[in-house]
Amino acid sequence: MKVVAFNGSPKINGNTYHALQLVGKELEMAGIKFEIIHVGNQSIRGCIACGNCSMKQNEQCIITNDIVNESIQKVKEAAGILLGSPVHYSGVPGTMKSFLDRLFYVSTSNGNLFRHKVGAAIVADRREGGISTLNELNYYLSYSEIMIPTSNYWNIIYGTTPGEIVQDIEGTQIMRILGKNMAYLIKIMASSKGIVEAPEKEDKVYTHTL
Repeated sequence: MKVVAFNGSPKINGNTYHALQLVGKELEMAGIKFEIIHVGNQSIRGCIACGNCSMKQNEQCIITNDIVNESIQKVKEAAGILLGSPVHYSGVPGTMKSFLDRLFYVSTSNGNLFRHKVGAAIVADRREGGISTLNELNYYLSYSEIMIPTSNYWNIIYGTTPGEIVQDIEGTQIMRILGKNMAYLIKIMASSKGIVEAPEKEDKVYTHTL
């Protein structure tokens, strides 16, 4: 079993990375492999709305010069996904947004590849904008029928300089509990296969507001 984490910060060893490591440590202690992929320093353009991934059903984005297609397969093979982001103007940084838009659109347009995986989101914040950023990340998870574990508060940790988040005692507890609960849910879902029947997948219904 493995969890793939995506670091949306431009800084490779900033507070987002350290927050992901806090969760990952608990996963590894529970026997679950953990990998962090750094997204925030990449050159990733947004979705061009070509519909190619939906038409071809090949589990690939037509844009092939970045890490999106590789990441799709990594998540597909994993038991869980963890999204980590700093706060830029009360939201997810542009590169991370472009990455997630394409990652999740290819998944959902190809039969919902990430359905019933276990997934969570965390935010490293200096002061404000954490809730709106966390909500933005959670939209991707909930739309994809991903099972979301919780902690004992919102998954936000505070700090400015790299590594400063370890001084946020409540925040570090939040990350630890999230990691433990994530590992617990992954193991429950793995052990229930063949015993508890999963809900039948329904084709997505699309409507519009008149």
